[in-house]
Amino acid sequence: MSAVEDFSKDFYDYPEWNTEKGLPTMVPIEVILPCEPTAGDALYHICISAISLVVMLILAVLARRMKLGDGQKGVPGLLSPVNFLDHTQHKGLAVAVFGVLFCKLFGLVLSPHPLPFTTDTANKQSWMLLSLVYYPLLYYPLLACGTLHNAVGYVLGSLLAWTHFGVLVWQKADCPKTPQIYKYFSLLTSLPQVCCLAFLSFQYPLLLFKGLKGTQKNTANEDLHSSYYRDYVKKILQKKKPCKASTSTEKPTLMDRLTDAAKSYIYTPEPVFRFPLKLAISGVVSFIAVYQMAVVMVTSVLPTLQAVRRGVNEDVTFLLAGFNIILSEDKAEVVRIVIYYMWCVEVCYLSAMTLSCLVNLDMLMRTMVLHRSNLKGLYRGDIYNVYNCQRSIRPSRPALVCWMGFTSFQAAHICLGFLIQTVVFFMCLLIAVFLIVIPVVHGQNLVLMKVLGNMWPFWLVLFLAMVVQHVTAHFCFIRKSAGTRDLDNRGSLFLLTYLLFPVNVLIGVFLGAWRLIITALFNIVHLGRMDISLLNRNVEAFDPAYRCYAHYLKMEVSQSHPVMKAFCGLLLQCAGQDAAGQKARDAEEGIQLVNKEKQQSKVSRSKRARRHWQLLYTLVNNPSLVGSRKHFQHQSNDGFLNGTLNQAPRVGSSKEAGNKEAGNKEAGNKEAEKETQAASN
Repeated sequence: MSAVEDFSKDFYDYPEWNTEKGLPTMVPIEVILPCEPTAGDALYHICISAISLVVMLILAVLARRMKLGDGQKGVPGLLSPVNFLDHTQHKGLAVAVFGVLFCKLFGLVLSPHPLPFTTDTANKQSWMLLSLVYYPLLYYPLLACGTLHNAVGYVLGSLLAWTHFGVLVWQKADCPKTPQIYKYFSLLTSLPQVCCLAFLSFQYPLLLFKGLKGTQKNTANEDLHSSYYRDYVKKILQKKKPCKASTSTEKPTLMDRLTDAAKSYIYTPEPVFRFPLKLAISGVVSFIAVYQMAVVMVTSVLPTLQAVRRGVNEDVTFLLAGFNIILSEDKAEVVRIVIYYMWCVEVCYLSAMTLSCLVNLDMLMRTMVLHRSNLKGLYRGDIYNVYNCQRSIRPSRPALVCWMGFTSFQAAHICLGFLIQTVVFFMCLLIAVFLIVIPVVHGQNLVLMKVLGNMWPFWLVLFLAMVVQHVTAHFCFIRKSAGTRDLDNRGSLFLLTYLLFPVNVLIGVFLGAWRLIITALFNIVHLGRMDISLLNRNVEAFDPAYRCYAHYLKMEVSQSHPVMKAFCGLLLQCAGQDAAGQKARDAEEGIQLVNKEKQQSKVSRSKRARRHWQLLYTLVNNPSLVGSRKHFQHQSNDGFLNGTLNQAPRVGSSKEAGNKEAGNKEAGNKEAEKETQAASN
């Protein structure tokens, strides 16, 4: 009995295997009929659309009343469902709604009816384009209910979330099997959507409970009042503990290098750093994209391969004979060999899928670590280390467009990268298994080994040339003396360089092919990442994904810098304290003496003057405001470095600058005298 027959009996002892004849029998194919759930899609969407419209009207009325109560005018703030530039808000609601929306939009391409209101298949593209607008509007109230930060919004959000979650679970329980691709395809792809809706169904009642207890802040303006930004400033101003001094000759051990490499791919949260909301959404949506692509790739290919393998019979020998392929004279042996090869194909495909999932998850973790490093570097002003060039950190039209589409682009790159990675890994595993592993194990069809064996003189010459160059470079051509290194035997070095020129040409061809393989594998593995460029640093601007990421960082840093928000929060706090002090002084009028009131008013005026000058100094040195000043609009671009005015004096205006400097000194002396007199009074 051959090794293939033993292997087949070990791994193919299925119930449909005919042990008497040693041949597989035909397995009846399960036919899945179309299933209509009790809660039909058309009726459900008509009802939920009407309910969502009513909820939006209620929220709009409440938002307008809240704005009128605060003395504000204008359109209600429901047009902005969430503040994407607020790092202190609860990110769970926005992340869950985006996850639900992505799961729904992911199935539109594979769904026979993209829009639930119609079953027309003739105009599927038009209905699909319309559904791209319908589903964001449908799930918008789920996110808008948390905008007002009051009990009514949380109650409406809870009702909507429970309705979406209950109907979805009801539909999947009624029809767990569908004829689309795979019988459980619809159930598997809806699991992330069920999880996101379950989170919303739990989170909205929790927020309502906290609001009723008074532990939840109901102010929508809590961003600048949060202690996160002040804690961040305190952290960066703290003196770091001096680390143990290490000598320059001490090298890290192999274990230290492995530990550092593992830490660079494992994201650990820090207490004084929070990711922007769009990055949090991108991370969750990317994880869902990996899951959805894995489900699609497995369910669309693996059941077909299994059905083909189970349906193999003796007729396959005639099919192979038509291609002049004769595996064996015994038909039963041919069937077992074919089944064994098809099983190997299934194993290769599952291995490629698993490898793609692991690679994408690993790249996602590495991306989160690099996101934090880039943001913290730009917060410190390390622009050159992040971008490798001098850039201005200010909003612009391309930056705004890239910031809006960053999350969507990230999800699209993940899906495309997963597809290409699976195909490439599957082909590589097929080549390795069928040309190397199986021939070596069974000792047959060693075609690749024979080709490589016939080329042994070529490989021997390359190997000897490399060995000779490395050995001579180590022992003959490098001289060590007094701790330094220098060239030795230069004449022999030049002679050997000339003699090995033809052989090094062959080595160069081999290195070029290896370079092509490594570059292709690197780009394929990192295709789903936007935080690194797949091009050279000098031409990274031509990489559209990395360019989008660079512009996204500009928007986040220029609009949500923690130090800037901490400063603005302190200004608002000082203004509130001044207003409270003024009210207290008005209430105590008639009790305090007039002279004390005048003295306190003078002191308060001096404090306000100092704060105004401090604010003016901060605004003058703010790089993002330089371009909007009328005084500097006539300046050329050469006068600015990264948004900051270049203070280098011009040659032709030295005399004028001297006169201005003298005038400024006189004005400064007068201001100093006035401030001293005010302080003494």
